[in-house]
Amino acid sequence: MRHARRLITILTIFFLLVSVVCVSGAQRHFSTGAMPPPRFVDPERARKLAAALPEIERQFAVWFERYRRPGAVMGIIVDGELVWVKTAGVQDTQTRAPVTPDSVFRIASMTKSFTAMAVLKLRDEGKLSLDDPVSRYVPSLAGLPYPTKDSPAITIRHLLTHSEGFPEDNPWGDRQLAQSDETMRGWMRAGIPFSNPPGVAFEYSNYGFAILGQVVARASGRPYAQYVRDEILRPLGMSASTFEVSEIPRERVAAGYRLEDNAWKSEGLLAHGSFGPMGGLWTSARDLARYVAFLMSAFPPRDDPERGPISRASAREMQQAWRAEGTSVFRNAVDAPLQLSSYSYGYGLSVTQDCRHDYIVSHGGGLPGYGSLMRWLPEYGVGLIGMANVTYGGWNVMFNDAVTALHRTGALQKRVIQPSPALLAAQRDVSQLVNKWDDALASRIAADNLFMDEPAPRRAAGFKELAERHGACRTDAKIDAENALRGSWKMPCERGWVNVSITLAPTSPPRVQALHTQSVMPPSEETNKAMESVVRLLGSWDAKAAEALAAPGLDLERMRRQFASASPWGECKAGEALSGDGKGESLIRLNCANGRLGVRLSLDTATRRLKSSDLLASRLDRCVP
Repeated sequence: MRHARRLITILTIFFLLVSVVCVSGAQRHFSTGAMPPPRFVDPERARKLAAALPEIERQFAVWFERYRRPGAVMGIIVDGELVWVKTAGVQDTQTRAPVTPDSVFRIASMTKSFTAMAVLKLRDEGKLSLDDPVSRYVPSLAGLPYPTKDSPAITIRHLLTHSEGFPEDNPWGDRQLAQSDETMRGWMRAGIPFSNPPGVAFEYSNYGFAILGQVVARASGRPYAQYVRDEILRPLGMSASTFEVSEIPRERVAAGYRLEDNAWKSEGLLAHGSFGPMGGLWTSARDLARYVAFLMSAFPPRDDPERGPISRASAREMQQAWRAEGTSVFRNAVDAPLQLSSYSYGYGLSVTQDCRHDYIVSHGGGLPGYGSLMRWLPEYGVGLIGMANVTYGGWNVMFNDAVTALHRTGALQKRVIQPSPALLAAQRDVSQLVNKWDDALASRIAADNLFMDEPAPRRAAGFKELAERHGACRTDAKIDAENALRGSWKMPCERGWVNVSITLAPTSPPRVQALHTQSVMPPSEETNKAMESVVRLLGSWDAKAAEALAAPGLDLERMRRQFASASPWGECKAGEALSGDGKGESLIRLNCANGRLGVRLSLDTATRRLKSSDLLASRLDRCVP
């Protein structure tokens, strides 16, 4: 009986394992063409961006002189190609050998993304899980004393996102590259102090990425450096990159320096050791450009064949915000524009937002003698790299100036999201309804909630009112897609226009779950005259002119304060009407030198004088001046 129970138990476990394998290995299905990838729409984009390169070269020369570097190299990548590379100074102050695009620098903490990529490759091969406890691969951590009784076990994911709870350790970690594995194991057995319990906060830990190197070695069965070389560097064609300086031709090595007593002092080179996975990689500008181009190539998601050491999905996963670092709103000076900076950490990469861009991927590197930075805008297809042979390098200012120069060309624009076939079909159907309501058509395209949220007879009456007010409307308007299942468009009509927006439901086929229309009539002559007066008052307040414009009851003092507060936006010009009947009520866009505003006007229909005026900051702009 006991043997029978044991046999039943073994068979049960066997069938459970088989079922898990079958489920995890189940074939996925794909809807080819269901989500067209975003694309750049300006055919002159590359030529226009290239027009900024002379200015960037000038900026680079000024930066190099101002910040005093022995040597430096900078590159710009556009659509996967290194389109510009510039060098300055020397890679060795003794030989005076100049820096070239093939000079090899140590890139310090930029190594962390290579370590993260190695971990994800092992994850994709089924050799580990990101939520595995680290002690499974690093037995020296099995007895680690945790700071609180409710602390979770440290996982691989904690280490990848600097949320394992170890203290920030840049000054200490920078000097540990050459430590032996045995020394590091002894330190781990002795315990690691915590600054936070695991999983609750971001704190940058070089120690944590050194431990990830141990994970890579254990899970792969190969030394960390060998695994990264064979599985990442070689597939990407990074032939100049290595963890061992002895493998680099001597005439290509950029020696590291620090400025001391107004002279360059050599920094001794630390050998590759147990802390190499946090900052030990050497590479050239050409190799680093290949690496950045590969990470950028993960965008946008698409149906193309996969090429690379890891899948595009895993490369995108590295570049997502997994642990928040913090957000700040500040001014560089009291009279400078308001700035936003939001910081998060992915896997070995930082993910940030600012007032101009909502998605920036980057990582810097700083060790005694070396300073580097890589930064790219995934939605724009543009990346920057920089390496110098002095501690930390100071690349942020240079990169900011370069991106500003690219912006001034007008060609640094995002890929344009393309509507899905389902969204285009819904647009056609809804546009027909705007011109002529049809109960059968409305019923066919509506998700089950649409007429629960607003009854069909009420929607039909609203659409008929639109048709009476505007007359026939064009149905060939281009849709502005927010994503594959949400978009908006403007329908020009015989009288004014109708703004329409829809969201499709998660049904098959996708049906309309949200439908909004907005009637807009062009401003009347009286409204335009009032608008002209408002623009003049924005430029220069005139109390008598404001009083002549105002209807009884208008709060002129409030209007003056609002207009004064709008001065940081600079000179403004009237734009298109955004809503309103054109006579009594209108919301009109103001296109200003430093952003956009809206002005909501209300006119007395009898006297044509201004009853109210409100200035609104545009929600299309993330930050205000």
